Amino acid sequence: MIYFNFSYHKHLILQVLCFSVAIFFSGITMASNAQSLENWKTDLTKKNIDLSELRSGGPPKDGIPAINDPSFVSIEQASQWIEHSEPVIVFELEGMARAYPLQILIWHEIVNDRFGDTPVLITFCPLCYSAIVFDRRIKGKTHEFGVSGFLRHSDMIMFDRNTESLWQQFTGEAIVGEYTGISLEILPSQIISFKQFLEAHPNGKVLSRETGHLRAYGENPYVGYDDINNTPLYMKKSVDGRLKPMQKIIGIQLNGAQKAYPYSITKDEIVINDVVEETPIVILHMEGARSAMDAVLISRSRKAGSTGAYSRNIDDQVLTFSYTDSTITDNQTGSKWNITGKAISGPMEGRLLKPLISGDYFAFAWLVFWPDTEIYKQK
Repeated sequence: MIYFNFSYHKHLILQVLCFSVAIFFSGITMASNAQSLENWKTDLTKKNIDLSELRSGGPPKDGIPAINDPSFVSIEQASQWIEHSEPVIVFELEGMARAYPLQILIWHEIVNDRFGDTPVLITFCPLCYSAIVFDRRIKGKTHEFGVSGFLRHSDMIMFDRNTESLWQQFTGEAIVGEYTGISLEILPSQIISFKQFLEAHPNGKVLSRETGHLRAYGENPYVGYDDINNTPLYMKKSVDGRLKPMQKIIGIQLNGAQKAYPYSITKDEIVINDVVEETPIVILHMEGARSAMDAVLISRSRKAGSTGAYSRNIDDQVLTFSYTDSTITDNQTGSKWNITGKAISGPMEGRLLKPLISGDYFAFAWLVFWPDTEIYKQK
């Protein structure tokens, strides 16, 4: 949802008003949620939440337009308008790798895309800093999704255009409507820098700025929101006190368990060899991407780094990783690895580590949906 720090330059506020985006202050009196859903075809008899938990984020249904027919450009073409340190969501499937710049996703939040025979849903909720990719098939049928205009626990609520069921972006679960209780399959993805993407996937494609919509791509409409001393917007539920709400974490899900690795630790350790649910894993946090929600221009925002989470099992061998001389190396073979989990030299060259379901999030968002999360402690 669109949030503004009103100390930010007036030109951007006027610009967004010209886009006909409905801007509301967080203290404004909201219309009742029941009235807001009156014109929807959502089956309100089916739900697993109290409708009072839904809040308007300002823009109405489709007020933040999803990208439904995405086009892509080459890395060379994208280099004309995106800088090397800008953050991109990277997703790879069926031999294809694509980058979705946050400078575009921050204005659209959803891309309905397809990789060969697999329809995918690329999502980004700025208020939770949650970039999550889903398979958008439900019971074998492909669905198109849009941005509902509702928030729950500060997280975007999506809707499918067939039944207008409401879906929680953070979990991928339908919470109101015909599909209540069904969850979309989450697919591995990560946020890295554009430079790291082009190095790992020189033939990859990049989401085009030609979206059919006029937006200030490259500018951040949430200036200053990514501040550890901030408080989350639109949160009605109490916030877990184990971490500061706006502290960034790397969150993983593995075999039904969740674990969070605070940036304050991962930035220092860079490489963390761990075991979760008896599975050896490695957490990586290297220099690379900037935050998308710090400065006016994303290309000038604070450097946050790039992360990855992988299984350490490969060929029935458990690898242990270390970081020396700005290089990730496994101790067993001496092979060198990059942030995408690929061996770039040594005996393992060309091999890939299995990615975990993981991502970068504000701590409050992860902990409100996964309250039993174990938090990694520095050893």
